[in-house]
Amino acid sequence: AEMLPVFLLFLMLSASVYESTQPGCKLPGSKVKGTFQDGDIIIGGIFPLYSKTDFSETLWKEPPKPISCEIFGFRPYRWIQAMVFTIKEINQNSELLPNITLGYMIYDSCGLATWALEGTMRLITGQEEPIPNYQCHLQSPLAAIIGDGGSTASIPMARLLGLYDYPQISYFASVPLLSDKSQFPSFFRTIPSDNFQSHGLAQLVTHFGWTWVGILVEDTEYGELSGQSLKEEVLKAGACIAFFETTPIEYSERRFHEVITKIKQSLANAIVVMSYDSYLIAFMEEVARQNVTGKVWIASEAWSTSQILSKKELLKTLSGTIGFAIRRGKIPGFKGFLTSLQTSRFKNDIFMKTFWEQAFGCKWASQDSYRTTSNTEIGTAFTVCTGTENLGALNISFFDVSDLRITYNVYNAVYSVAHALHDLNSCVPGEGPFGNGACAHIQTFEAWQLLHYVKNVNFNNNNGEKVFFDPNGNPPAHYDILNWQLHPDGTIDFVQVGTFDASAPVGHQLIINESAIMWNGERVQVPRSVCSESCSAGYRKAARRGQPICCFDCIPCSSGEISNQSDSTECTKCPDDQWSNDRQDKCIPKSTEFLSYDEPMGVTLASISIFSALIPVTILYIFIKNRNTPLVKANNRELSYLLLLALMLCFLCSLNFIGNPSRVACMLRQVAFGIVFALCVSCVLAKTIMVVIAFNATKPNSNLKKWVGPKLPNAIVFVCTVIQVIICIVWLSISPPFPEHNMKSQIGVIIKECNEGSTTAFWCMLGYMGLLAIVSFVVAFLAKNLPDSFNEAKFITFSMIVFVTVWLSFIPAFLSTRGKYMVAVEIFAILASTAGLLACIFLPKCYIILLRPHINTREYLMGKGSKST
Repeated sequence: AEMLPVFLLFLMLSASVYESTQPGCKLPGSKVKGTFQDGDIIIGGIFPLYSKTDFSETLWKEPPKPISCEIFGFRPYRWIQAMVFTIKEINQNSELLPNITLGYMIYDSCGLATWALEGTMRLITGQEEPIPNYQCHLQSPLAAIIGDGGSTASIPMARLLGLYDYPQISYFASVPLLSDKSQFPSFFRTIPSDNFQSHGLAQLVTHFGWTWVGILVEDTEYGELSGQSLKEEVLKAGACIAFFETTPIEYSERRFHEVITKIKQSLANAIVVMSYDSYLIAFMEEVARQNVTGKVWIASEAWSTSQILSKKELLKTLSGTIGFAIRRGKIPGFKGFLTSLQTSRFKNDIFMKTFWEQAFGCKWASQDSYRTTSNTEIGTAFTVCTGTENLGALNISFFDVSDLRITYNVYNAVYSVAHALHDLNSCVPGEGPFGNGACAHIQTFEAWQLLHYVKNVNFNNNNGEKVFFDPNGNPPAHYDILNWQLHPDGTIDFVQVGTFDASAPVGHQLIINESAIMWNGERVQVPRSVCSESCSAGYRKAARRGQPICCFDCIPCSSGEISNQSDSTECTKCPDDQWSNDRQDKCIPKSTEFLSYDEPMGVTLASISIFSALIPVTILYIFIKNRNTPLVKANNRELSYLLLLALMLCFLCSLNFIGNPSRVACMLRQVAFGIVFALCVSCVLAKTIMVVIAFNATKPNSNLKKWVGPKLPNAIVFVCTVIQVIICIVWLSISPPFPEHNMKSQIGVIIKECNEGSTTAFWCMLGYMGLLAIVSFVVAFLAKNLPDSFNEAKFITFSMIVFVTVWLSFIPAFLSTRGKYMVAVEIFAILASTAGLLACIFLPKCYIILLRPHINTREYLMGKGSKST
């Protein structure tokens, strides 16, 4: 069967062309039989009327018998009658091909490429015994051939007819390969290419969320080509192939077992099957016998309306099937035509008597029918056929015209040839499509001339639908989506639940009414068919190494990232001012953070600052009250008052660091801190210098007496403080501090803080303050051994040690913290260093003034000083 097309092509290329003009050139007949009707122009037809498999047998029990075409098909016979009816309707139409009668020659192919080729050769040679390149059309020319029904037989037919440019219009061959005009220049079809169906099936699969899909195809050229097209479309749609298997067209226990085992073991519950029903019945019976349930079978148009697969034994397995079907159409008057069939009216129809036997379960007295069979659709009890039986009393699928699909394709195919012939016949000489505007004659046209008109055919049929072929010979791609629904009486009904229109805009091609679908087991919920369960919002898919993309693990989104829908392939980062919630599925505004008066830490620091500020005020009061005592006088009263005020301001300046940072607050907090602390340290420096000068001024002939007094310390304080003021003014002029929202230092938090602006100016301010402290420390350290009456230098030395230590510790702590804690560290440093100065310098004096007043005398101080010397 596979080598015959090659052999025929070889003969056609090697044999010389010989056309006989002698009458009576018929040669002895062969096994392929057909029916005919004479006319001015002949339209050929190839139909798989008989089949080689007995569908009523339980094929899994025993291997089938050797191939023999004995099983009469009611369905393909209805296709033949549709062609006959259409030609009769055209002949009765006075506007289409007036004065021209169409005839037909129809052959049975049995679905075999060899028989289809033999029938094709008979049509193009005009002989019962075909000889390649030998033509003997004595009367009517052949216009075109309608058929075959299957892609396997249509492909070699198309190769053969393409050599002669004979138009071929198939009503059921959907394999994408036939769209290749370089290989099949004269092939057309009224069924859409499987490329469109594959695209639609892929959309159907993804519509229901089936990402893990199995594919079964028949073990033929059609199955291989259509399956590859489907596989590409499914992968392109984002789903994955769990398995891709071929089912043998003949019974094979070993192969059936392998495929069914793969189905059972797979997680894929959605299985797309692309196969003709005649090749699928044995496999499905084995599936039913092994009780494979829980699967959703997705049918291609080749079997989505199959009557032989909807029998009782398969109902449990196939109920709930959903699939694509050829678009349904109506043929007005066709039902009446079928019920009026009579054997006496169709003497040239050699198939009629076989049909009669099958329909009524009878046998003709003379066994002259084309073929008889041992099986019928309606029973096994036989009587003698009379020809007067009433067809209207039969209840068989042959007369059901409510769901015409392939039959409707045959109807449109015949009309396409008729309209092409009509356009050819209507050509005006000088305006024709051929050389010099020539036209073809309706009785002597060449096949290639009619082919031109078939390519450009465009008409509205009797239903008002537009019929035309695209450049690849394909019709508009429209499909109905059917659902196999099981009724309580044990019958299957093919219920339309949607449509697919490939010409519609993207996103509107597939329309499905999910509420109308009944899944296997009357489930309302859509079955799952996935390799991995969906990742919920807040997670992303992470592909498993070495596995398809549909097999993945669910990984939680990182902090600051979200996924707000299921099965996200990546997480989306939140904007800078937002953060992910706990479920990682929504971005929420970040919480703002600053050291405020509303939180415990802020309240505590503020309270400490205010309380601490009261201490220098209290000491100032004590000093003022005891201003005339020797101890107060001996320690430079005015400078002490100024230092106490400065220390009070140091405690209070820490309050600037608490609260919502504003532009003014940011500028004031560091500047006020720097100037007040510079003032404070300047006072300490001045006191230290004055201690040294006062001691040396007591020596005979000392020139330092003129420096004793308030002018020098005031000048020192003023100059040292003004330098800090200048540094701060330059800072504020060049790059002042400003408030900013720090979104990156702390996860999920916006830190409201003050940016120091110029970091150089900031560290210059701190450095200058440190320089004053170091100078004070050095001077005080050198003066620590002065007489006891001038022992304030010792306390200043300790205070400077505390001051420098605090600020040296502050630097690493300040740089290692963020947010409000960094502010708290600076406040602590301010409070600690201020408290150190206050405690070391003034608490010993307060102790003497308050608790040891008896030693607060000039004599004691001087005497103590003498002892120290």
